[in-house]
Amino acid sequence: MNAPLRMGVVGVGHLGRHHARLLNTIDGAVLAGVADISRERAEAAAAVAPQARVVTDARELLDHVDAVTIAVPTVDHLTVARPFLERGIHVLVEKPMAASLAEANEMASLASASGAMLAVGHTERFNPAIALALPSLQTPRFIEVHRLSGFPERSTDIDVIFDLMIHDLDIILAVDRSPVAAVEAIGVPVLTPKIDICNARIRFESGAIANITASRIHRDKMRKVRFFQPDMYVSVDYGAQELEVWRLRPRPGERPVIEGGAVPVTKDEPLGRELKDFVAAIREGRAPLVTGADGLRALTLATQVAEAVTASAWPVQA
Repeated sequence: MNAPLRMGVVGVGHLGRHHARLLNTIDGAVLAGVADISRERAEAAAAVAPQARVVTDARELLDHVDAVTIAVPTVDHLTVARPFLERGIHVLVEKPMAASLAEANEMASLASASGAMLAVGHTERFNPAIALALPSLQTPRFIEVHRLSGFPERSTDIDVIFDLMIHDLDIILAVDRSPVAAVEAIGVPVLTPKIDICNARIRFESGAIANITASRIHRDKMRKVRFFQPDMYVSVDYGAQELEVWRLRPRPGERPVIEGGAVPVTKDEPLGRELKDFVAAIREGRAPLVTGADGLRALTLATQVAEAVTASAWPVQA
């Protein structure tokens, strides 16, 4: 492919406006269209690319783009993605992939039928610190995650499980590919009718255990994951993009020693890396790093966590 890919962005609110900004900088791509229900918002996002078509109905982009990224509210993912997938236009949809497993499966079926590429925006997979750590994670036995943030200004139309925790569920599923054996969870709605803080304990058939806490009601931010496997400890600070690796080195005839420390990380914007991968995957005819199948697997586990929260809920007193 010699001509640049014509890229569209649908939904340019909190996150989508960054899609437009970054897509306009990627070699081999051109921002060809921006769609948003607010024309003023769409025009502001498209200002980085004077050639971009600005519309309030995403379907008006169908004849003018080769691929789109979708950053509308989760409840609208399938509705917005459907006409593009049916036309064979490649789609990257923000996480969570869809509002339900049934909708996610329909999106996957549409992509398969038309041959369109379907990618899911799990940006932490593109975090430079995580990308550097993953090759070392072969047999983790225990994984501990804390993803804590203040109450967001953006819309909270979904539980914290699907809003924040799903990032870490995707990372854990990328590390341990064995089936999930059991899920226990507790969650509490604090500032909204949705679950605002949740803790989940997930056991895999491999024997690995993951303990994950996600909250959007903390004063202090924390986004860290720690992996413990035989003879190795790996710690990643998502926000700071910092990585530490510690190993146990045996010494014949002597006590083993612990060696390691901070590993140099070349910092970069994960969303930019994600969009570059999407463009490159289309141009090279390969699968994206995070496929529709990956998005569906993360959504399935998030749904299991949500169901476990419901099962563990205290009865409401009359």
